[in-house]
Amino acid sequence: MKTPRKQKAYAAAGVDVDLGNTVKKGIHALVSATHGPEVLGKIGGFGGLFRPDFRGMKDPVLVSSVDGVGTKLKIAFATNRHDTIGQDLVNHCINDIAVIGARPLFFLDYIGGEKLDPVVFRQILKGFAKACKEGGCALIGGETAQMPGMYQSGEYDVAGTIVGVVDRPKMLDGSKIKVGDVVIGLKGNGLHTNGYSLARKVLLEKMRLPLDKPAPGMSMPLGKELLKVHPNYQPLMASLPQGILHGAAHITGGGLLDNLPRVLPEGCRASIEKGSWKVPTIFNIIQNAADIPDDEMFQVFNMGIGMTLVVPAKRAEEALKLTKGIPIGKITEGPRDVVIS
Repeated sequence: MKTPRKQKAYAAAGVDVDLGNTVKKGIHALVSATHGPEVLGKIGGFGGLFRPDFRGMKDPVLVSSVDGVGTKLKIAFATNRHDTIGQDLVNHCINDIAVIGARPLFFLDYIGGEKLDPVVFRQILKGFAKACKEGGCALIGGETAQMPGMYQSGEYDVAGTIVGVVDRPKMLDGSKIKVGDVVIGLKGNGLHTNGYSLARKVLLEKMRLPLDKPAPGMSMPLGKELLKVHPNYQPLMASLPQGILHGAAHITGGGLLDNLPRVLPEGCRASIEKGSWKVPTIFNIIQNAADIPDDEMFQVFNMGIGMTLVVPAKRAEEALKLTKGIPIGKITEGPRDVVIS
């Protein structure tokens, strides 16, 4: 009679290395689908290898960014749906470098959790791979950490780093923005990846709304609404004619009030017309239920505008036609800030 094999000490402590290795063996097909000829080596090495082709660029500049998705993860845990989180993270990171005019080259992910769940892990990774493939970005590496005692049971955190490139003469730094320019808003589809701590406080704790049913005035279950994938605006922005963009701002944490000033030169103010677009219902529900003033709403949430583009007035009509965006304001003379009225 065979003696039962004793459980390894590390596994007994909550970290199953063998399980981790088994799960990771199945990711090659997913990840390799995002690879082009620039990717060298195999998944699982100590470092991802990427051989860029900068031919056709006068002065290539690498652009990098790192981010997470915040407490939107709490919605994924509550609904046991994890396939959108990876897409959110990749698209958010791509948008952050798109405002400088960069195209993505490669992405690396980090997943840390209380315990490695193969089903959840694969859902997250599928999201990473899907968004990378759609965004023309190679997923070349990552790290998965099992950390019992650091997270609550069933919970995890994700973070991602992106590296892209822009030709320096074509780089967007906001220096071309001037008084008279038009601010165009590209529509969002919900909360994207910011403001979830306040949204959860109001919708789930104060209003006690169930995630499996629509909120008042909405048709989609609340959980599905809150897990809508953060859009990737980079392909649209990259398709615009050279010179049409004077600047761009990704509207994430800080909203219009804090993000637009980051690209404005001194002496330029963004004057935004509040009624120029329809604010999605989800924001109205949150604001009305908690009696939140407008200025705080526009600082916490995107309020339905996921990306802003600043274009010269003479090319505004052309830009609106190409982007299907909304004219939401103008650049006026004043301090480097945003006024919404």
